[in-house]
Amino acid sequence: MTTTDITTIDHTKLETFVGQAVTDMGAAISGLLLHIGDRLGLYKAMAGAGPITSFALAQRTGTAERYVREWLANQAAGGYITYHADDGTYELPAEQAMVVADEDSPVFLGGAFETIASAYADHDLVVDAFRTGSGIDWHEHDQRLSSGVVRFFRPGYAAHLVGEWLPALDGVVEKLRAGASVADVGCGHGASTVIMANAFDRSTFAGFDSHEPSIEAAREAAAQAGVQQRAKYAVAAAKDLPGEGYDLVCMFDALHDMGDPVGAARRVLKALAPDGTLLVVEPNAGDALEDNLNPVGRTYYGLSTVICTPGSLAQDVGLGLGAQAGERRLTSVLHEAGFTHVRRATETPFTIILEARP
Repeated sequence: MTTTDITTIDHTKLETFVGQAVTDMGAAISGLLLHIGDRLGLYKAMAGAGPITSFALAQRTGTAERYVREWLANQAAGGYITYHADDGTYELPAEQAMVVADEDSPVFLGGAFETIASAYADHDLVVDAFRTGSGIDWHEHDQRLSSGVVRFFRPGYAAHLVGEWLPALDGVVEKLRAGASVADVGCGHGASTVIMANAFDRSTFAGFDSHEPSIEAAREAAAQAGVQQRAKYAVAAAKDLPGEGYDLVCMFDALHDMGDPVGAARRVLKALAPDGTLLVVEPNAGDALEDNLNPVGRTYYGLSTVICTPGSLAQDVGLGLGAQAGERRLTSVLHEAGFTHVRRATETPFTIILEARP
C-alpha cells in the first residue's frame, strides 16, 4: 500500500473491521475447540455438574488435565462456560448446555460444528474445485460430514416434524394415521424417516439416498428405534425413485443438493398417488441476496459454498441451486417439474416447509 492509499483510509472503519475480523478469528479457532469438546464428551460431563475443576473434568472424561485446562480457558473467554475466580472452578450454564450438550434439545448445535469441522478437513478438495469448476460428491468428503449433518438437522425434525410440519399439510396426518405409503428422498441417516415411523405405526416408510454408508446408518437407526419393519431403506438417486402410488413423498433439506432438482421432482410427481403430496423442507432464505445478509445467511452461504453447491455440481445437470435458493426459486423448480399447486405450508426461523401437489 502506498502513502497515497493510506491517506484515503477511514481509520475508524478500519479499526471496526479489524475488530470484526479478530472476533471471527476467535470464533474460527473456538469452533474447532467446540467440536473437540463435543467429540470428547466434555460438555456432557459438565452439564448439570455445577462448578467443576479442570482436574475433575479430566478425570470424568478420561482426558489429560493440561489440555482440558487450556480448553476451559478458551471456553470461558468465549462465554460458553462460566469461570469462578474465587475457587478456580468452571461451570456450564443450563442455557449453554441446551446448545452444546443436550442432543435432544431443539437448539443443539454440536452437529453443526461437526459439519463445519469436516469442511475444514476438505480444504484441499474445495480449493481444487474453485480452480477447476468441478464438483465434490458426497462420498468424497470427510466422514464427519454425514454424521454431523444428521446431528445438525435431527433436533429440528424432532421438535417440529410431527407436531407442526405434517399437520400444516392438507389431509396428510389423517392419511398417516389410517395407513399411508411414504417415501423419504435423500434420507441420509434416516432421522426423519424414523421420527415419522415412530409417530404413525399404521404407515410404511421407504428411505432412499445415493450414499450407501448413509443408508447403512439409516438401517441401524431404524433397528435401534424398533421401527425396522415399517421403515425400509435402499440406495437410489432421487430421479430414479423406486415405487409408485406414494401418499406422501418427503425431501428434507435435500432438493437444493441435487444436480437435477427438476428431474428429481418430475420423478416424484410420477411416483405420487393422484391425491398425493410432496413435502419439501429447505433453509428459510429470502429470494434476494440482500434479504440473506445476516448471520444465518452467512452460515448457510458458507456451508453451501463448500458442501451443497459442490455436491450438485458433481451430479448430472449440476444446476447448483445452493442452500439459499429461496421460496420463489424453489417454487419455480417444482412448477417446471409439473406440480400445479405449491404453497408455503409453514415455517420456522430457519426452515421453510413447502407443500406441492399434482
